[in-house]
Amino acid sequence: MKKQEFQQFQNKPLIELQKELLDYREKLRKLKFDLAQGKVKNIKEINGTKKIIARIMTIINIK
Repeated sequence: MKKQEFQQFQNKPLIELQKELLDYREKLRKLKFDLAQGKVKNIKEINGTKKIIARIMTIINIK
């Protein structure tokens, strides 16, 4: 995630951040199921999604 994307998350209201968090958690859940079924080729996508979730949660806790 680039610095600009992180700043975009900081500028969003709390409600939008919570919606984004739910979306990324759902995406992570689907990726984990696909990984178990052998459909996921790019495991880095799972790690990237986890990092985005952590950054969003950090911003929510700061606010």
